[in-house]
Amino acid sequence: MPTPCIKLATNSDMYGRMTGDMDINCGDIVTDGVSLAEKGDEIFEVFLRIASGEQSKSEQLGFGGAEFVPWQLGVVL
Repeated sequence: MPTPCIKLATNSDMYGRMTGDMDINCGDIVTDGVSLAEKGDEIFEVFLRIASGEQSKSEQLGFGGAEFVPWQLGVVL
């Protein structure tokens, strides 16, 4: 089984367009003045929740098993 894919939006516009598929908005560092330490804490907390069983947005959408596979089994063309 692949690892959960946790998606970080690099800007608030992207997060706004893709909020249903992005787990964390990093654009608020620029747009809202969120500090890097605060954002790091938020990312760490999301990682802990997902590692403890909460589903990432990809998993909620049903893509959790196919979105990130670090190696491909079988023949690849």
